Amino acid sequence: MASLKELKDRIKSVKSTQKITKAKQMVAAAKLRKAQAAAEAARPYAERLAGVMGSLASKVSGSDAPLLLSGTGKTDRHLLVVVNTDKGLCGGLNANIVKEAKRQAKALEAAGKKVTFYLVGKKGRAPLKRDYASQIGDGFDTSEVRNVGFPEAEAIADDLVARFEKGEFDVAHLVYPVFKSALAQDPTTVQILPVPVPETVTDTGAVVEYEPSEEEILEELLPRYIKTQLFGALLEREASEQGASMTAMDNATRNAGELIDKLTVQYNRSRQAAITTELVEIIAGAEAL
Repeated sequence: MASLKELKDRIKSVKSTQKITKAKQMVAAAKLRKAQAAAEAARPYAERLAGVMGSLASKVSGSDAPLLLSGTGKTDRHLLVVVNTDKGLCGGLNANIVKEAKRQAKALEAAGKKVTFYLVGKKGRAPLKRDYASQIGDGFDTSEVRNVGFPEAEAIADDLVARFEKGEFDVAHLVYPVFKSALAQDPTTVQILPVPVPETVTDTGAVVEYEPSEEEILEELLPRYIKTQLFGALLEREASEQGASMTAMDNATRNAGELIDKLTVQYNRSRQAAITTELVEIIAGAEAL
């Protein structure tokens, strides 16, 4: 049985940890509202841009389509762009993203495809390296960026497009979390290169003539679309990180409170037992006299 001093020191230690988790929870809650608003504000623009791009792509023949739309003509080499957080203490968020990336990699390898990884964020590197050490290529470090935004998305997009045009891979998939609520952040996978054309494009019945041509517009629009997709993924990551962190720290704070209560009861019982023993010894000594 632990001594009274040991129990007292442990209660003090758990209380100190509880203060830290409570502070972290409050910081995450304060940041969550802004991050959530940014992620939700970016979604309509991305959806509208995808609609415009799909409408244009449906009017372009295969031979005239830009490389970013038509692709290399092969699907043998796949690149998984995995977007993880740079900080921990956010529950199972990063583990779920890595799990989704591994699931996609196994499915592609089972189909006879070659898979490599492009990592954004620090927390996904170690768990992926355990199973795919030789398949992890370059990535993009966002750990030194205080507020991740469009410049980072633009840099990642430019790097990926350059690699695609060099023929380093045939298809690129983006694996990132989608923020639903503070309790739910769903990992999802979407293809970003070559840019997928929506299967169904809404026909408004209007006759539209483009100036310049559809091909020229797509040449400008496709890189912007890829940047927008990556920007949205980074915003979703930020909102997901704060939501998951707030929930995890709330659970940790409550667990610490429960542990403090249990330790306090144990401390009081041990203290009462020690007092009773001392009284029994005093009474026994008095009777002996």
